[in-house]
Amino acid sequence: MAGTWGRFNMVSLVLGFAFLYLPIVLLVIFSFNESRLVTVWAGFSTRWYVAMLSNQGLMEAAWVTARVALISATVATVLGTLAAVVLTRYTRFRGRLLFSGMVYAPIVMPEVITGLSLLLLFVAVDFERGFATITIAHITFSMCFVAVVVQSRLLSFDRSLEEAALDLGATPVKAFFQVTLPVILPAVIAGWMLAFTLSLDDLVIASFTSGPGATTLPMKIYSSVRLGVTPEINAVCTVLIGMVTVGVIVASLVNKRRMRIAAGR
Repeated sequence: MAGTWGRFNMVSLVLGFAFLYLPIVLLVIFSFNESRLVTVWAGFSTRWYVAMLSNQGLMEAAWVTARVALISATVATVLGTLAAVVLTRYTRFRGRLLFSGMVYAPIVMPEVITGLSLLLLFVAVDFERGFATITIAHITFSMCFVAVVVQSRLLSFDRSLEEAALDLGATPVKAFFQVTLPVILPAVIAGWMLAFTLSLDDLVIASFTSGPGATTLPMKIYSSVRLGVTPEINAVCTVLIGMVTVGVIVASLVNKRRMRIAAGR
């Protein structure tokens, strides 16, 4: 009975991973297809990567997406880290429940509601929609994810280290930057990477808050897919998959190196 249950679990696991990753593998393979038809293999070719690089609309959308992701992830990391410090260090202050609810609300809020509410806000204040509004929107919904990641690390932080620094004459700000921040830095970096990835992936909120001349890459891909999937779109998605894969591998190697150094001490 135990062996049968183990085989069932293994088959379920294999089928689950196949359902998740087989479409991605097929997408990567057909991005090197010679034919324009994505369902017919006509030979190996890199022509669609050349076409992707020469597509001005795609390149402009990619540049907008990269700038929005970099700016929004950086600002969201700063604000999310400060929010996590407040929620961890100051457990009693008037309005704490409201503050924590506002910080965590975007996690459970449907993206359609978030995008629509931000759209109504920008229209009400007569703020022209474009690059700035997309960036503000991405900061708003990604900040909470950074706060969750950093707060989980601060909850296990040994506060005696901060107290020792304060006893030695350091100011609270100096103690934070020289003692606390280096210890929680892996969580801060993880929060930044999560915010950056969420910004790259966002379609719904960007669709509500974008304007003329500010089209993100997911919006461009979605509008192109509505007319039919082409190997050029497959090439763009393959590049994105490669970037994310390389980022995850580099982050894992850096984390392992830090763990070896800490263990060696």
